[in-house]
Amino acid sequence: MTNFHIRLGAEVADALRDGRPVVALESTIVSHGLPRPDNLRVARQIERAVREAGAVPATIGMIGGELVVGLDDAQLTRLATVDGVSKLSVRDLAVAAASGADGATTVAATSAVAAAAGIGVFATGGLGGVHREAAQTFDESADLVTLARTPIAVVCAGVKSILDVGATLERLETLGVGVVGYRTRRFPGFYLTDAGFDLDWSVESPEQVADVLAAREQQGVHGGGLIVANPLPTDEQLDPALHDRTLAEGLARLGREGVTGKAVTPFLLAHFHSATEGASLAVNVRIILRNADLAARIAVAAAALRTDAPA
Repeated sequence: MTNFHIRLGAEVADALRDGRPVVALESTIVSHGLPRPDNLRVARQIERAVREAGAVPATIGMIGGELVVGLDDAQLTRLATVDGVSKLSVRDLAVAAASGADGATTVAATSAVAAAAGIGVFATGGLGGVHREAAQTFDESADLVTLARTPIAVVCAGVKSILDVGATLERLETLGVGVVGYRTRRFPGFYLTDAGFDLDWSVESPEQVADVLAAREQQGVHGGGLIVANPLPTDEQLDPALHDRTLAEGLARLGREGVTGKAVTPFLLAHFHSATEGASLAVNVRIILRNADLAARIAVAAAALRTDAPA
């Protein structure tokens, strides 16, 4: 294989050419984030949520070494059901392509590929960040530094509560990544509505987010990403006491079993699923569907702004 260019799915290519709203979606949640067979069902639900809100879904992944923006259902099924799918961050993309790998893109890789393809809005569940014990391990997600140099809006439920949320917010500030709360001045913690940290800025509507994106583009000063932190309503979050107990148990298991690096997040998410008897999975699904809906409405508002702009 010698042609390593990004390939756009037909529907995504048409939408981008016509200036219609498109929302990027990651594939790691399909291959590594959710258990089978729920992963494929939820992946289809996510795409449907984007469509129902008026945008075109563009799930991103690698099939046989080819980066595809806008996986079709057969390709989505492949990443959801076959073994040995690689988890790809930005640094892995070229090596995986040259190796002819099947791969699922992380938040970092999805953001970078989406921006390269001309897509400005991305929906995910929770952002990666600074891991607990990072002062000793230096374990920090590539999501953060990638967003520092990638002009994309990421709609998420904050960062995963299994991480060091405060340290992550400090790193985002240092890296110059914009953070706004959607109808809140408190930063969400994925499973939890409130992770315990204030935010400087909030937005009240998809149109206001679109205005922020337009201002960033027209000013030409800030080339980084914008995190739109979209918390779950309190009556839809995981029970906080159950969350805290499950997290403590999971962190203890990490130490006992020597789990490190890329394996930490899927290990802890699987532990949450098992220990909460599926309650965390239900919350996870609510998170990503809400974020997909909001991201689509932001993409629609941004497309309308471009249409209305003077020539």
